[in-house]
Amino acid sequence: MATGRRRAVGGGRPRGGGSAAASGSMGYISASVNLMGAHLGMRRMNSEQSEAIKRVIESSDVVDPDRAMRMMDNVNASDSDSSDNNEEMEDYGPLHEAAGTGRMDTCKYLVEELGFDINADANNDSGMTPLACAVARGKAIAVRYLLDKGANLNKQDSVGFSPLHYATKKGNDGLVRLLLSKGASPDISSCEGTPLHVAVSDGNYGIVQSLLQHDADPNRVFSDLGTPMTAAVLCADVICVAGKISVSAALKCMKLLHKAGAGLNCTTPDTPLVIATSKDLTECVQYLLEVGADANIPSNYNGTTPIEIAADSGRRELVEILFPYTKPIQRVSNWSVDGIITHAKSKHLKDKEKVIQDKKAELKSLGAKAVEEKDYAGASKFYSEAVKVDPKDATLYSNRSLCHLRIGEAHDALVDADACIRLRPDWPKGYCRKGAALTVLKDHKEACDAYMAAVKLDPSNQELHEAFWEAVAAMKAELGAGQSGSSSDSD
Repeated sequence: MATGRRRAVGGGRPRGGGSAAASGSMGYISASVNLMGAHLGMRRMNSEQSEAIKRVIESSDVVDPDRAMRMMDNVNASDSDSSDNNEEMEDYGPLHEAAGTGRMDTCKYLVEELGFDINADANNDSGMTPLACAVARGKAIAVRYLLDKGANLNKQDSVGFSPLHYATKKGNDGLVRLLLSKGASPDISSCEGTPLHVAVSDGNYGIVQSLLQHDADPNRVFSDLGTPMTAAVLCADVICVAGKISVSAALKCMKLLHKAGAGLNCTTPDTPLVIATSKDLTECVQYLLEVGADANIPSNYNGTTPIEIAADSGRRELVEILFPYTKPIQRVSNWSVDGIITHAKSKHLKDKEKVIQDKKAELKSLGAKAVEEKDYAGASKFYSEAVKVDPKDATLYSNRSLCHLRIGEAHDALVDADACIRLRPDWPKGYCRKGAALTVLKDHKEACDAYMAAVKLDPSNQELHEAFWEAVAAMKAELGAGQSGSSSDSD
């Protein structure tokens, strides 16, 4: 509602003039409007409310009190309009509700006797006018009446919808044609685009045709849907699901749009051909190519052309359809259908490998950080996750072997050391991890053999030499203790 606008009590603004009431009775009229605005044309009243309104009407200077009494009695005696969702409209205002429920006596009384503003905003901040309410609920008689009284055809509500948007959204061809014949603009933008965007998104090609016949712009761009041509492809689906339209309905709309001069290569949010290819809409792809869509405009998302998108998804049929319309791509060495598909598979494998390597690197980094903080149990978990990502990386087993050893799991450390050696038998680190695990397990002879293998692979590594001689010393000490024990036992 516009700032500073004065509203009539009950959601309308009397136009003034002596025809509504004598000037000395305005207080009574205000009270009448107030009470009737709460109930007239809405819901049934109790006896106390009914008597209160009768007293106000009898004591006021309303031009036709008998008519007002009859309307009130009719409203109070019948609830046949409950299917019109009256309760949903209680907060709109009396004229909005009367128009939305098709109560013509009430409409005429409020407008002609009480002077309600036919273009007033609803009381509930929706911004809807009585005309919009009547259109939204398909009340053609009320629509015609309000139009005859000069209702604003193009006034928008809080979401940008005009009456024509509502007629289109409801799929009411008759009201669409009526509004257009009275001069409604077909190019007003809303939160869902123009009425043409709305009609196309719903696959209502009859209304699309009516709008185009009244010069609706087929190239108007809306941020989320692009042009109506783009919207047709975006909303199409090979499977019937909520919020989507059939491919056949989309194609009918596309053909009407093309005939009306719609462009084919709008890149917001992507070209219709890119979108159709991405969604595997074969019939749409074929039609777009036949009428001149450019197959060489890449996607805004990753810079790939429609034929590459088709190849990446393994859809050979679409690759074959697009091939004659696509210029050779330099990065594809063998420019043929088979060559494009082979290139896509190779690229897919590289991309997959990159994802694996990135994930593994992240887990290794987290594991290394945990080791620095001496959280060996936590580090072991990170390395275990990394092994799942790449079970052929020897360094992961080496690192996890160290963690197992530090938390007293020598047997697990030995298992990981052996795995490391199997994967990289020429890497000294695996033998070093094995020697350390065997030392903790008191198998000094095997530890000596493991360290010796490491020394052979890296003779200049002084630490390996020291570890080997420590293992030898431990083995000698163990043997000496064994011999001493045997002598004493024999004694």
